[in-house]
Amino acid sequence: MARTNDEVARALAELASLTELDEGSPNAFRVRAYQNAERAVRSLSEDVGERSESELAQVKGIGKSIAGRIRQFVETGRIDKLEELREKHPPEKLKLMKVPGLGAKSVQLLEDELGVRDIDALAAALDDGRVSGLPGMGAKTVENLKEGIAKLGLTSKDQRVPIATALPAAERIVAALDEVPAVEQVAYAGSLRRFRADIGDVDVLVASDDPAGVREAFLASSEVDRTIGSGDTKTSVVTRDGVQVDLRVVPPASFGAALVYFTGSKAHNIRLRQRALERGWTLNEYALAVQRDDPGTDLEVVAQRTEAEIYEALELAFVPPELREDDGEVERASGDGFDALPTLGDLEGDLHDHTDLSGDGRDPLETLVAAAVDRGLSYLAITDHAEDLAMNGVSREGMLAQRAQLRELEQSRGDIRLLHGAELNIDAAGGVDYDADFLAGFDWLVASVHSYFARSVEEQTQRIVTAMRNPAVSAIGHLTGRKLGSRPGIELDVDAVLDAAVETGTAIEINAALSRLDAPVEVIREGARRGVTFVISTDAHAAGELARARFGIAQARRAGLGRASIANTWAWARFGSWLDERRV
Repeated sequence: MARTNDEVARALAELASLTELDEGSPNAFRVRAYQNAERAVRSLSEDVGERSESELAQVKGIGKSIAGRIRQFVETGRIDKLEELREKHPPEKLKLMKVPGLGAKSVQLLEDELGVRDIDALAAALDDGRVSGLPGMGAKTVENLKEGIAKLGLTSKDQRVPIATALPAAERIVAALDEVPAVEQVAYAGSLRRFRADIGDVDVLVASDDPAGVREAFLASSEVDRTIGSGDTKTSVVTRDGVQVDLRVVPPASFGAALVYFTGSKAHNIRLRQRALERGWTLNEYALAVQRDDPGTDLEVVAQRTEAEIYEALELAFVPPELREDDGEVERASGDGFDALPTLGDLEGDLHDHTDLSGDGRDPLETLVAAAVDRGLSYLAITDHAEDLAMNGVSREGMLAQRAQLRELEQSRGDIRLLHGAELNIDAAGGVDYDADFLAGFDWLVASVHSYFARSVEEQTQRIVTAMRNPAVSAIGHLTGRKLGSRPGIELDVDAVLDAAVETGTAIEINAALSRLDAPVEVIREGARRGVTFVISTDAHAAGELARARFGIAQARRAGLGRASIANTWAWARFGSWLDERRV
C-alpha cells in the first residue's frame, strides 16, 4: 500500500474510534462512514494523494464529506475534526475501549461518575469497589472487566503493544529512513523481528557515518509524537500509535553484528557468546573478534558486516530471526539447519477469502481471483460468510448463484483452480450453518468461532471438537478467535483439540491477519509434534489483503513448522488428492 494511503487510513480509523466514543455508539452513521472509508482507502491500489476531491468522492465507501477531509490531510497533514476529537478524548481515554465489555457509553459513564480516564484509574476503581456502584456494573461485570484487563496486559506496569500496531509503525519508519541519504542500511530488530505477538518497544538499527543527520531526520518524522531521550547513537521516541521506538545508529561495518545482537533474545545471545568464547573470540554489538590480551591492541575482527558471516564463523547455519529464542535453534543450526521452514514462495493456494458477497468483503469475485493469479497462486478458496452470521451471512440462494459464477470464471480464465467454499459459524454446541445435503455441495469449508466467547474451557473445547467431527468441515479457522490487544479469545483444552484434529484429519488454520495470528505459536508447535495438518490463510476481505500471507509464513516459521505440514504448500495434484481422501 502507498504510504499516503496507509497514513490516511490510520487517520480515518482514529476518526471512527473517536467518533464512536463521542457519539456513544459503534453503529452511529458517522462511525460506519469512517470505517467504510478506511476500508476503501486501504483497498485502493494507487496513491490516494493523486486523486482530487471530486475523484475521491466517487470511490465507493468514501463520499463527498470524507473526500474533503482526506484532501485536507493530504495537503496539510491534519484533519480539523480529528484534532477536535483528540482534544476532547485523549489517547488514554480511548484505550479504555480496548477493555472487553466496555463500550463507548460505559467509558463515558466512568468518566462522568468516577473521573476515570485511563486503564490504571479503571483498575484502581475496580479494586476499591467504586465501579460496582454504577448502573449496569454488577459483580459479574466487574469480574469480567478485571479478567479482560489482566489477560490483555493493559495496565501500565505490564503493557505491551500488539504486533498489529508495532509492525506497521516500524515498517513505515524503516521505509522513511531508507530514503535519508546518510543511511546506508536500516532494519528493525528486537522481539518485533522475532515476530512476537506483543512487543515492549521497537529497536530500529541504522548503519551510518552521520548519526546526527540520521537523528535529525528521525525526529522530524510525522510518526513521532514525543521524544523520550536523545543522544549521539541512541534516540527514543513514542509514535502517534503509542509505540516506543529506540533508534540506534552504528558504524556501517558493524551493522551485521548489531543486527544479531539486537534481534536475538538474551538467552540466544548468551549461547552465541559461549560459542565465541570456546573459539577464543568475543561477540558484542560491534563485532565477532579475537579476544585481546592487551586492551590497547587493535581489534582483530573475525566477522561483523553481515549476520550470515557471524553465524558461519560460529559454525552455525543462519538462524532465522523468528527462531532466536534459545528454544533448540542453536542445536538445529549446528545440525540439519532450517531448509524445511516455509517461505512465501512455497504457498500454492489461499483457503480463506471473502468477496463483496459477504457483508464485510470489499472486492468482487473477479478482482480477488485476478489478484490471486498475480500473486502466483495456483488455487484459491472463496469462503464467504455462511447464513447464520448476522448482517454478513450469505443465503443458500446467494451461495448457489456464486457457485455458478465461480465455475464459469474458472473455466473462462483457465489459469487457477477455484474452490467454492464458505466460512461456517460454530454455534454454542458445535453445530454449523446449513444442512448436511447443502454442505455436501461445497469444495472446502472453514468453520470458525464468531460468538459465545465467555463459555467454560470444557464447553469451548467440546464445541470445537464437535465441529471437527462434522465430515463437511475441512478446517477450523482462527482457532481461538482472539484479536491481539483487544480480545483474548476462547480458552481450550489444547491437547483434546489437537487429538481431535489428528483423529478427524481436520486442518487447523494459521490465520495471517496481523490482528489475529491464530492459531497461537504454542498450539502450532504442539500440533506439529502430533502430526496435525495446518493451512496458512489470509482471511482476505479485499484483494490487497492477500499480501497478509507473509505474516502467516512468519507465524509458522516462529513455531518451527515445516512446509510438509502445511497443506497449501502442496501442489494441486497432492492437495486435490488430500481433499478427495477427506471426503471418503
